[in-house]
Amino acid sequence: MMVSLSLSSFLTLFFIVLIAAGLSGLLFLHPRVPLSFVRIHICIVALPPMVSLVSLANTSVNGSVGPWSLDSLAWLMAFFVLAIGLIIQRFSVRYLMGDRHYRKYFTLFTFTTVVASIAWLSGDLRLMVIFWGATLVGLTLLIRLNRDWKVTSQAAKVAGRLFMLSWFSLLFAMIWLFQVTGQWQLSLALTNDSLAQLESWERTGINLLIILAVIIPAAQWPFQRWLIESVVAPTPVSAIMHAGIVNAGGIILTRFSPLFNGDIASIMLLILASISVLIGSGISLVQVDYKRQLVGSTIGQMGFMLIQCALGAYIAAIIHLILHGLFKATLFLQAGSAVRRFEVSTRVNERSSYLWIMTGRTLALVIGVAFWVMAPGERYRLISALILGWSLSVSWTQLVAFGKGKIGRIAGLSFLGGAAIVYFIIHNLFYEWLHTTVFHSVQPPMLVVIIVVCFLLFGSALGTWVARNRSSVSFAILYLWLVRLSEAKPKSVESHPNYLKQYLS
Repeated sequence: MMVSLSLSSFLTLFFIVLIAAGLSGLLFLHPRVPLSFVRIHICIVALPPMVSLVSLANTSVNGSVGPWSLDSLAWLMAFFVLAIGLIIQRFSVRYLMGDRHYRKYFTLFTFTTVVASIAWLSGDLRLMVIFWGATLVGLTLLIRLNRDWKVTSQAAKVAGRLFMLSWFSLLFAMIWLFQVTGQWQLSLALTNDSLAQLESWERTGINLLIILAVIIPAAQWPFQRWLIESVVAPTPVSAIMHAGIVNAGGIILTRFSPLFNGDIASIMLLILASISVLIGSGISLVQVDYKRQLVGSTIGQMGFMLIQCALGAYIAAIIHLILHGLFKATLFLQAGSAVRRFEVSTRVNERSSYLWIMTGRTLALVIGVAFWVMAPGERYRLISALILGWSLSVSWTQLVAFGKGKIGRIAGLSFLGGAAIVYFIIHNLFYEWLHTTVFHSVQPPMLVVIIVVCFLLFGSALGTWVARNRSSVSFAILYLWLVRLSEAKPKSVESHPNYLKQYLS
């Protein structure tokens, strides 16, 4: 009984601070409220992530209260979304100062993050669909807030149409699932008894609808157009898109993981995500605009996250999306700073540098193999071992082999050691939070794992070939195709905002 009361108390407190944050945003819209009130608003907005963090740390605050499912994954996602929103709003206090829609930005930022956090606390399929739809509406309104600029209106139209398709796809999937199982409660609809009522074709149909609902906000091929054209939005809006909204696909697939059992829908997701990884990586390499480079990076990273989900590695996908969100938000909030180009060190031609490089590759191979041998029964671990070895090899080359003198190499070794310690701490912490609440699907077929490994090796080989054959015709064709693919349509491009002419005149 005490646990139930504690659970209800935390939920009540959480919704109280959410309502307070929403009312603060609405109050800030009033023109008589001074702009200095934004500081108070930021303090109020900081309360919901604090409550969700305390709830996450308190293991007794896990359970269900009415239509709300309050497990570790729900609290973690609520904290992540609200914390990202708080960081971006704090950044926007000075960044957006002087914008004629200054007040509206903070109201919409608050609305979008609040409804997104509620969506992941929803244990009822109807509430989840409603609040996820409200999140997409909030994001669309943020993109088109500056209506006087035609390109933002055009970008909002493209995003709005695709978001509507995504939302209706999720809605139809939930209605279909209810018609078969007779349950609106997520935990009841995904039990073995309920899923046994699904025919094979019905399960595949629902899975395909969920995948369609997922890949659109994740900007996966062939629906990446909305994210490419949304770069005209202000940088804080781009930050909340890339750090929070596009990551939702991993959460949705994790919640509905019992539905996926390696059928044709999972194979379809794997194919689309793999294509998106290649396209996103190519876009980030050919674009010279900083924000478009980040768009390509996001497409590729979300593709890899969905590959993890297709292979059943849901905990890895959740960790990936959180770390990607924090990293990408940081990059966008630094978009106004000078971007320094990386120059290859001249020490690459020295014999000692080659010895250090070979040492790093050997060490990466040994660590990767050891990581896989520790748990060979987990098939996804083979892919993790490959990525771990490759990352270590690249990091060693940049930080140690190309280090300037002994001091530089010692600093590089120290940084690698510290990064490894931080990685294992974060990994164990997230695993402790999630292993009891995140559903685990069946092990992926070994053939699928081998295909993914071959895909990763093919991508690496393709990148090496491109770097060494920049004067070939094939390289020129590939380069121009990627540039064309990553450019927005003419209606979404304007060299100078025409609406500013009235101020100049």
